[in-house]
Amino acid sequence: MEKIGRDIAFIPLRAGSKSIPRKNYQSLAGKPLFSYTVDACLSSAIFDLVVIATNSDIIKVMAKDLYGQSKVLVFDRSEENAQDNSSTESVMLEFSEKYDFDNITLVQATSPLTTADDFKLAWNKFKDDRLDSLLTVVEEKRFYWKEHGESGALPLNYDPKSRPRRQEFDGNLVENGAFYITSKDSLMSSQCRLSGKIGVHIMASQTAVEIDEPEDFLIVENLLLRQEKSGDSAQVSRDIKLVLSDVDGVLTDAGMYYSETGDELKKFNTRDGKGFELLKNRGYEVGIITGEDTQIVSRRARKLKVDHLFQEASDKLSIISNLVKKLGITLDNVAFIGDDLNDLELLKAVGLSFCPSNGHAENKRVVDVICERGGGEGCFREMAEFIIKKNA
Repeated sequence: MEKIGRDIAFIPLRAGSKSIPRKNYQSLAGKPLFSYTVDACLSSAIFDLVVIATNSDIIKVMAKDLYGQSKVLVFDRSEENAQDNSSTESVMLEFSEKYDFDNITLVQATSPLTTADDFKLAWNKFKDDRLDSLLTVVEEKRFYWKEHGESGALPLNYDPKSRPRRQEFDGNLVENGAFYITSKDSLMSSQCRLSGKIGVHIMASQTAVEIDEPEDFLIVENLLLRQEKSGDSAQVSRDIKLVLSDVDGVLTDAGMYYSETGDELKKFNTRDGKGFELLKNRGYEVGIITGEDTQIVSRRARKLKVDHLFQEASDKLSIISNLVKKLGITLDNVAFIGDDLNDLELLKAVGLSFCPSNGHAENKRVVDVICERGGGEGCFREMAEFIIKKNA
């Protein structure tokens, strides 16, 4: 029996999928689905070998093209263990009977949000706690009920007479199916991926999403985009001098409010006001640019003591291009937050761009940072704190 290393990652990929044809190698945000988990395994530097077990000729070719002679082995999974009713354990055991190793991590390609850090943390726990097996979970603070025949519905995890507050509720640990760790000896003796002393690794809540239905691709693509555009990973300019904001959908919730007399109203967020103050106190020039022309915005701008106010701005890029020339700076020295399509050209041109969490999808694709908060919910304050922190 060939010895292939001590610790291996094992990714089973069937050729067929009823819910989503060609699911395992369908493109997800520009990459084949299975490559996300392979890349995370390799980046973790935990595994001596990453095994792709498949009966798909297409996946075999793609895997060899993507990973060549790296630490990736393509294992020819038998058709017998690649049927709709075949268990995952069946292919794990098939592989284990042919190769010698110590520990196996079953990795599910349908969980592309799994990170290298998840593997590192889980493996440290597996070894430090001397576990026989480990599974990944997410924390879920929900109240569960079950219909119970003539008795009616019954609560499963809390007492309605003393309903706990969310912050005081322990909740439940829910299996997210991302990966499982076990020793070869435990697998062979129990015929199961989990046995003996079992531990858990808690993952981020968004990893509860597995790709099982077509709409899951859209959900995960958005999560991957959000992860890529998060403030922690964004590459930012350290020479921002001018910070600009759109109004509707950024400083407001984009709602249209009217009084009984027909007066137009807008709802602003005081936290955003503090964001303008924090920036000005640290020497940044601040401004507002909007396509509308209202006294409400003029009054808000005066209260915020902004340095620049542009209303009826149909060509925002042209206006700000002229402004930076007067100020003796460049567009690279500008940060701007905008939520809709009329902001796109300026967002693409500035040195640092932001979009509220509920902004237009196209804006999210081009900006450097997607905020955690939405329009009117403090996203400008979030932007201000980000800039101050990154330029400290």
